[in-house]
Amino acid sequence: MGTRTVRLDEETDRILEEIRQTTGLSISEVLKRGILAFRKEMSRDASRAPFDVYRELDLGEGGYAIAPSTEVRRGVREALARKHGR
Repeated sequence: MGTRTVRLDEETDRILEEIRQTTGLSISEVLKRGILAFRKEMSRDASRAPFDVYRELDLGEGGYAIAPSTEVRRGVREALARKHGR
């Protein structure tokens, strides 16, 4: 078992004391549970698929594409025609 020195800012120290008083746990036990909860959260985030991240992105309204990605050449031709008024 290791001994660690941890520096906490005033707000974090106040929160730690509040948790300790509310639960009756020791400071060590509160910190240990916090570390275990963080590890669980990290493993959950690591198992996310790329689509899960994409789904959370706010991409706005959309609907501004000239053509689908399968018809890039047509879309480029239309964009150039619009830009140059042809």
